[in-house]
Amino acid sequence: MKTVIKNGRVITPNETISGYVLVEDGVIKEIGEGEYAAEADKVIDAEGCYVSPGFIDLHTHGAGGADFMDGTVEAFLVAAKMHAAHGATLVYPTTLTSSNEVLFDTFVTYEQAVEQNTEGAAFGGLHLEGPYFNPLQAGAQDPRYLRNPDPADYLEILSRSNNIARVSFSPELEGAPEFAAELSKRGIIASAGHTNATFEQCDEAFKSGSSLITHFFSCVSTIVRKNSYRTAGVLEYGYYQDGMAVEIIADGCHVPESLLKLIVRVKGFDNVVLVTDSMRGAGMPEGPSILGGLADGQACIIEDGVAKLMDRSGFAGSVCTTDRLIRTMTTLAGVTVEQAVKMASYNPARVMGIADRKGSLEVGKDADIVIFNDNVDVAATIVGGRVVYSK
Repeated sequence: MKTVIKNGRVITPNETISGYVLVEDGVIKEIGEGEYAAEADKVIDAEGCYVSPGFIDLHTHGAGGADFMDGTVEAFLVAAKMHAAHGATLVYPTTLTSSNEVLFDTFVTYEQAVEQNTEGAAFGGLHLEGPYFNPLQAGAQDPRYLRNPDPADYLEILSRSNNIARVSFSPELEGAPEFAAELSKRGIIASAGHTNATFEQCDEAFKSGSSLITHFFSCVSTIVRKNSYRTAGVLEYGYYQDGMAVEIIADGCHVPESLLKLIVRVKGFDNVVLVTDSMRGAGMPEGPSILGGLADGQACIIEDGVAKLMDRSGFAGSVCTTDRLIRTMTTLAGVTVEQAVKMASYNPARVMGIADRKGSLEVGKDADIVIFNDNVDVAATIVGGRVVYSK
C-alpha cells in the first residue's frame, strides 16, 4: 500500500521544502521536492498546508470529556481520538496520585485500551505523576496519597506493569536518589516534578538519571533566603543544566508570554518539550467539568481557555491541545513554525529515547504525520501510515 502526500510544505529536520512524502507499510519511504512522478495507491493533497511530524504529548490526563483515571477503556479511546483531531500521533497517558488499587486498575485498563486503539493517537506508555511528591508543592495532586519513595512500595508498583515509560517525583524526598537510580536501571524516564528541591538535590537527581523537569514553572522551587543566605532551586537548575530538558505547558495561561520567551532564550530549541498537561476538558466547550477521575474527582470550571477551581483561586488544569501548543509558541514566544514543531515532536521523542523511529520526517521512520494550515488548523492526522483523523 503506497500513499503519497503531495502539494505540501514538508517540514524536514533541516529545511521546509515544497514537495511530497511517500508512505509504504506504515513507514516513510521517500521525501522529495516537486511532484511525485510514480503511481500510488492513495493520494492525499495537502493543498499547500504544512506536512509535519506528528505531535508527541508526554503529559496528558485526558481530553474530549474523558480522563485516563476514569477506569474505563472507553475513556482512553475517547481521549486518544480527541488528541488525534488536534494533531497528536503519540500520547503518554498520565495518572494522578491515587491509591495503589486505583493505579493497578489503570494499568490493566491501559493494556486493554492499547489493543483497541485504532482510531486515535497511539499510546507510548504510561506516565505516573506521583505518588512520591512533596506536599508543599502538591498542586492538584491528592494529599492523601503523597508519600516518600520506599522500596517495598515502588518495587511493587513497578512490578505490576511493563508499560511504565516515565515517573515524575520529588528529588528531595528521603529515598528519592535510590528511586531515580532504580528507574534508570529499568529504562524508565525519571522526571523531577511537584518539588521543593534545592539546586544541589536536583544535581544529585540528574546524576542518578533524572533528565526532565515536569511542567517547568509550575509547582517547582526557586530562590529562597535562609538566614540571609540565598539558595537556588529547581528553576535555577533547569536553566543551568544543559542536559536537563524542561516541559512547558504552552497554553498561554500556565506560562505567560514573558516566560515563554525567557525559557526559549535560556534553553534554546533543543531542550524545551511542549506538553498539554490536559485534563478532560481539552477540546470541549467551556463550562463545568471535573478534574481527575469521575469517581472522586474535583469540580472545576472551564473558562478563558483554562480550567479553574470553582472559587477561581487557581488553575485546575490545562485544556490545551497539541495544535494550540504550536499556535501559542508562534504567536506569543516569537518562534517559527519549524522551531515549535521540533519542540512538540523531535524533542519529546529524543527525551523518551524513541527518536530513531519517531519525531521527525525522515526515510525509514514511522509515518506519524500531521497536516495543518497557517493557523495550525489540523486537516489530517496519520498514525503509522493510517489516517485516523481527517477534517
